[in-house]
Amino acid sequence: MTITNAMPAPSTPSPGSRKAPRGHVSFVGAGPGDASLLTVRAAELLAQADVVITELPEQEILVTNGAEIIDGGVGEDGEQLTHAARARLVVRHAKTGANVVRLISGDPFTYATGPEEASACTKAGIGFEIVPGISSVSAVPAYAGVPLTNRTHREYSVVSVGDSTIHWGDHAGQQTLVLLSAVARIGEAARGLIDAGRSPETPVAMTRVGTTTEQTTVVSTLADIAADAKAAGMTAPAITVVGEVVTMREALSWFETKPLYGWRILVPRTKEQSAGLATRLRGYGAISEEVPTISVEPPRNPQQMDKAVRGLVEGRYEWIAFTSVNAVKAVREKFEEYGLDARAFSGLKVAAVGDKTAEAIATWGIRADLVPTGEQSARGLLEDWPPYDDLLDPINRVFLPRADIATETLVAGLIDLGWEVDDVTAYRTVRAAPPPAPVREAIKTGKFDAVMFTSSSTVRNLVGIAGKPHTSTIIACIGPATAKTAEEHGLRVDVLAESPSVDVLADALAEFGAARRLAFLDAGEPVTKPSQRRPSTRRKA
Repeated sequence: MTITNAMPAPSTPSPGSRKAPRGHVSFVGAGPGDASLLTVRAAELLAQADVVITELPEQEILVTNGAEIIDGGVGEDGEQLTHAARARLVVRHAKTGANVVRLISGDPFTYATGPEEASACTKAGIGFEIVPGISSVSAVPAYAGVPLTNRTHREYSVVSVGDSTIHWGDHAGQQTLVLLSAVARIGEAARGLIDAGRSPETPVAMTRVGTTTEQTTVVSTLADIAADAKAAGMTAPAITVVGEVVTMREALSWFETKPLYGWRILVPRTKEQSAGLATRLRGYGAISEEVPTISVEPPRNPQQMDKAVRGLVEGRYEWIAFTSVNAVKAVREKFEEYGLDARAFSGLKVAAVGDKTAEAIATWGIRADLVPTGEQSARGLLEDWPPYDDLLDPINRVFLPRADIATETLVAGLIDLGWEVDDVTAYRTVRAAPPPAPVREAIKTGKFDAVMFTSSSTVRNLVGIAGKPHTSTIIACIGPATAKTAEEHGLRVDVLAESPSVDVLADALAEFGAARRLAFLDAGEPVTKPSQRRPSTRRKA
């Protein structure tokens, strides 16, 4: 069929009258370092961007549509770009018609090159918008527990040190000072303030890579800050606060005192499986690193699964029991293969072994009829499972799709309750490929502070593909069976979850970290991470 436009066709412009498409530039503040501090508008624009120009590391950029990432710090020849060269880079990409996001650390109009680059867009006739970001001037001190003002100190001044010539006499009063780019010149700055009349005992706090889990703060005085910063290995980027407000850090430090602050935690799962866990651990101040130990593959013989799905559609079963998220995924993929959807579950009762599995079922538009009220395991599911009643139950058969290595606890229990069970291998679990060499080395040498084992198979497979965790590494296990496997492999279990849940395990590890931190403080010792202490011998189970 041909559709003809009833309107007259517009005249074709001459080649000389054609204009190149004009894109749009969004100058977006990326905040001080923590990606979760991005504004809602910033996240929206990053999701819509064709091109992102930034000096930030690529792993810190939240882009969801495959935008091209361009390094705005260096040119093609490897040399540092000047402000003017960077502005030309922004304009050049916008002239192609691209939707450009110029991502700038902190706030684009606060101690940044946003104004100059936006002016270049104006001259080129390119539209732009400004999306403010959280400035490191206020955010980093806040994360260090240092307020810039309080009831008795109402003023503060921001001084960009860098390579500028500073007249320290202008800052000889009692107002709080926020020094930017001062690490390399902190000794000179401190001497200048003392010479201008400030007390050598004036408190100083220097915080590097603020708002990230690598944040480090040195508290000192004007007389000692240069030596203390050097001893602590402080490097840029860092924010320095000078003034009496620094004394409030002892009471207000909230970020660096989190129970797992700065811990590097190994999670033997895929990123998809541990997304919620990573968020929970981050809330406790930890950095999680996922290392898959199990690879999920289709069953060797798919005919058993095909037969069971046909039986489900034909009304052969009273119940279907899902014992894992992977089982839900396997059945759903088989449904899609047959062109089926959730309507095929009509009249069928659905059981889930726990909340996470029930959530996976819910994304399919199905509500689980049975979830354990107590322990979220096969044993807990059996405790709540109703016995077969030939008067109330028209069908006595249960469809149980699960892994090839699953235990027989559930099958035996259902049979004891009077049910017939079609125990079907929905997927196979095989040992994953070994992680990269640096990760294996970190596991063996104790660079990880803790390992969270979520099943016995994760213990066996991690040891198999990467070796035993170092003796200094904290071992956390999700349940007694997992703990027993860890002990059989020569590992001492430090943390055991009260119930088989990854969230409960994370909470238990945080409680362990908090108690450990308190013990250091009570002993008058500096708080260190497990990876910073090296017992001389491997601990035994």
